[in-house]
Amino acid sequence: MDLGEFRNLIATVRGEIGKVVQGQDAIIDLVLISIFAGGHCLVEGPPGTAKTLLARSVSAAMALDYRRIQFTPDLMPGDVLGVNLFNFQTNQFHLTKGPVFTDILLADEINRAPPKTQSALLQAMNERVVTLDGTDYSLGPDFFVLATQNPIEQQGTYPLPEAQLDRFLFKLVVDFPDRDTEIAILSKHARQALQSDMRNAGIRPLVTSAALAEGRALIDAIHLDSTILTYVVDLVRATRSDADILYGASTRAADALASAVRVRAAFEGRDYGLPDDVQALLVPALRHRIILSPSAEIDGRTPDEVLRNIMNRVDAPR
Repeated sequence: MDLGEFRNLIATVRGEIGKVVQGQDAIIDLVLISIFAGGHCLVEGPPGTAKTLLARSVSAAMALDYRRIQFTPDLMPGDVLGVNLFNFQTNQFHLTKGPVFTDILLADEINRAPPKTQSALLQAMNERVVTLDGTDYSLGPDFFVLATQNPIEQQGTYPLPEAQLDRFLFKLVVDFPDRDTEIAILSKHARQALQSDMRNAGIRPLVTSAALAEGRALIDAIHLDSTILTYVVDLVRATRSDADILYGASTRAADALASAVRVRAAFEGRDYGLPDDVQALLVPALRHRIILSPSAEIDGRTPDEVLRNIMNRVDAPR
């Protein structure tokens, strides 16, 4: 596979997912970038904005295993990771693997689980390994978490700690579609049976584990010259000295942003990164990694607004 073939594959995958998820092209692109970059995605939006449908559609376009966990306040770490159960017939412990042992994991309403259960995902997301009773179990290189959360409800929810937020490559904010898109969605559904769902939409599983590995090999060869790397570092460092930001982004954030830039370049059929790639990915890569100052919050500023102001201040390489 060369860069041209890879670009065509991604365009075809976008089209397949677009059969079901309409009006979210930018979000779909960022999810695919995260998968090929080896990161994870946090999707935030009000109910009924196709967050779960997006995850199911992406999984349908990938020839990979997919499982879903509905996070609830009574969910325990063992319900996510699995447990060792004693078998009285063999007098041995037997591992019953939890839903985390998959390729694509939908962590639905992740902020409804208590911190103890949320932290169970930290090692899995960061190392792609689960440790149970002192034994390490690999989750494989394709492991990807797409977590959703509802920003409206506060009762019965637990805000994600900064350490866990930093494990997500992107935080994607899904809003209601525009009027024309909503009309198109309703028109499409009006021509279908009332009980039809995404599984009848004919999404083809195009991305196999081998294709994912080939794509990542191409991405590894993408060159980021010193000016692009310096630009990334300057933007991240600017978050640490901005008056509107109490705590800025980490070195891990800079490294994650640089990785995503390489993937976006490959998606465009280029073997080099551009400042445009950095600017397109800065906000989703950092909006969850900064904490605004109390004065900025009182003034009603948002992380997106503050990051765009920083992007306007820091000179891009020419």
